[in-house]
Amino acid sequence: MEATDDRLELVVDPTRPTGRTLLAGGVEQSYVDLADPTYLHFEYVRRMAAVADLAAPAGDPLDVLHLGGGALTLPRYVGATRPGSAQVVVERDPAVVDLVTRDLPLRQPGVEIRVDDAREAVAEAPADAYDLVFADIYRAARMPPHVATVAFAVEVARVLRPAGVYLVNVTDLPPLVLARVQAATLRAVFADVCVVADRRMLRGRRYGNLVLAAARSPGRLPVARLTQRARRDPVPGDVLHGPTLDVFVAGARPRTDDAGH
Repeated sequence: MEATDDRLELVVDPTRPTGRTLLAGGVEQSYVDLADPTYLHFEYVRRMAAVADLAAPAGDPLDVLHLGGGALTLPRYVGATRPGSAQVVVERDPAVVDLVTRDLPLRQPGVEIRVDDAREAVAEAPADAYDLVFADIYRAARMPPHVATVAFAVEVARVLRPAGVYLVNVTDLPPLVLARVQAATLRAVFADVCVVADRRMLRGRRYGNLVLAAARSPGRLPVARLTQRARRDPVPGDVLHGPTLDVFVAGARPRTDDAGH
């Protein structure tokens, strides 16, 4: 997750000596296990990782763009599960990059870290460059409007390969207005879209994270296998796709740059 607060600290997990939590302004932002990069503490990160696992045959290296770096949880995971992957991480806060590279050094090769704005980085990226794009971008607990619009989604689609997948973390609270608008926004650009979240989130019973997955090609998302993974998670989730996603986004309008600024 991209950081935005000057008060950054790393806290040792008292129940897992090799676990570290990155706090920004006292708020949990990222978690890494220095001994096991495949251990994913936060449920939404597990859901994003599940899509990454199912996006290609196990172990195949991928070209990946991460928008929002945080403690580099997902780059570490991809590096461990898909050795040889080429990954670019874009994090706008140099203080986060300095802290993480100093105190939580990355052991996996093939990861380039850039200090930049996510939208500018995507605009400058070549077309058809990536198999996966992860977006976990928050400032002051809000997704910046300029990375939540149709125009930005168009740029992400441009840098993805035809079989590529875009993954977005959305933090929301009932009645999930932000998530519904973001799903409608992605549907305006991508041929295949789904939402993965805790069942209580989808029922409008709690604040938390939803993961949106989008693909350029129709039928590209592994919905059935993703549903199985979501339901087996320690925090059981579900997947909205097709008719159930129609109901979820009913009445929501895609966000445009005019509305986003």
